[in-house]
Amino acid sequence: MTDVTAAPVTAPGSSATTARLLAEAAGRIDAPDVVLAISRGGVRTVHTGGSAEPGPVAREHLHYELGSASKPFAGLLLARLVAQGRLRYEDRAADLLAPGLPVHPSVRRITLRHLLTHTSGLPGLPADFYPQAVPRWSTDPYGNYPADRVVRAFLRARPRHRPGTRWHYSNFAVSVLGHTLAAATGTPWEVLLHQQVLAPLGLEATLLRPGPDSTDATGHRRDGTPLPALDTGGFTAAGAVRSTPLDLLTFLEAHVGGGAGPREAALGAALTEVTRPVLRRGLHHTHTHTLTWFQHPTPYGPALFHAGATLGQQAFLGFRPETGLVVAATATRRVHRGDTFVATAYGLLTETP
Repeated sequence: MTDVTAAPVTAPGSSATTARLLAEAAGRIDAPDVVLAISRGGVRTVHTGGSAEPGPVAREHLHYELGSASKPFAGLLLARLVAQGRLRYEDRAADLLAPGLPVHPSVRRITLRHLLTHTSGLPGLPADFYPQAVPRWSTDPYGNYPADRVVRAFLRARPRHRPGTRWHYSNFAVSVLGHTLAAATGTPWEVLLHQQVLAPLGLEATLLRPGPDSTDATGHRRDGTPLPALDTGGFTAAGAVRSTPLDLLTFLEAHVGGGAGPREAALGAALTEVTRPVLRRGLHHTHTHTLTWFQHPTPYGPALFHAGATLGQQAFLGFRPETGLVVAATATRRVHRGDTFVATAYGLLTETP
């Protein structure tokens, strides 16, 4: 890869060793725009690079599509509403979305916790999603599937498994969670997330729709063809967040701040709750999950993380609570085979002393 900018943006006191580490890691990622960022105890090191000429807005200030890395925002929102006493994890989604409406018994048993932890029994996407999405799979698969259709699909669903018995990753479920929280609070999802999470944490550059002209990163296909901004349709809670790498560092730093700072204090109980392991799965129960993060062991303590991808962009968010290390990474190309982005970002999180 040709790294055009190759310029680490470092905070006072940040380590030159860390800057070199990020530069070497960026060299393993083939994308027009790459941003790798690390924070240790609030001291940040940000490396920007990529195969494309830099644009008028610095790469660390562009809004990147997070895809499924949006889900930790949804999880933190639910945790805060529960901490405020406005909802309970065991509240049933169907009762909040459509009280009194007849639904399948398994749907009636699905709770907010089930939706967030991928244990609802729902499929990854609604069954009727695919016929309308396949003709536009590489350009706009979600845009013609609005919020009311997601809700209707949930209320007529027949879960594959009894809720709470199996883990199956589901964009459908987390999207239903978003619509349920909006219905339960009488507040649109975008407003609710801003009021409860984005504003308290000072995430002014984090959005749920494209930003002003020239402020959004442009995704690319493997062959380098640029792609339009993603329309998530009714799947907003599962994948609509757009953010800058600097805002992502702020979001992650809140999770390792112990609730001591002014921004973290407002969400202290929720930040603690989303880092607590709640389930294990897989052979010998080796896979650990919190409400919203994957958790793996490292020589430096547990690492919590979530990756995401859209049609032409990728993001990785992670942190180590015991050491205060956080990692945020973005790239503007998605490669389905032989991709090095996630492995590189994961290595920074799990192997950096």
